[in-house]
Amino acid sequence: MKMKNNVFYCLPLAFLLLISSASSAQQALPRDTGKIEWIGFEEAVRRNDLMPKKIFIDVYTDWCGWCKRMDASTFLDTSVVRQLRSDYYAVKLNAETKDTIRFRDKVFVFKPEFKANEIALALLNGKMGYPSFVLMDEEYKILQPLSGFQTTEELMPLLRFYGTNAYKSMKLDDYLRP
Repeated sequence: MKMKNNVFYCLPLAFLLLISSASSAQQALPRDTGKIEWIGFEEAVRRNDLMPKKIFIDVYTDWCGWCKRMDASTFLDTSVVRQLRSDYYAVKLNAETKDTIRFRDKVFVFKPEFKANEIALALLNGKMGYPSFVLMDEEYKILQPLSGFQTTEELMPLLRFYGTNAYKSMKLDDYLRP
């Protein structure tokens, strides 16, 4: 009879532990809000070092009207959101940030003479226009820089081309050819 009582008392405790661990597991995963999970560059590097993925960097400024328009249109499109969440870490990088950014053994700082942070200058090869985008592979090699407003129809083929690794076996022109 004692054995049955012990089992009877253990069941509620086991149930509570199960619910508690399931709840904390859900909290550990990013919530799918139907939006792009924008993160900082250093966070993308940290995540990529743990679980490699390509990196999509949106280089913008606070005063850029076309940047805001992309935020309100292209970056809300469900196909763009899905593709970025699936294959990339999505980074928002204010080109004019005065924050210090560390990457590898280099420190990037704001350069007043260029009105930009050194990391934006490096990523865009000094061609400062907004909005601009940089796609990087899992080893931080630049795959494709883009500049200017991108519609969903313009951006999606590029996101797929690099996100699915098609670029490893074919040229972009061949991929885009109907």
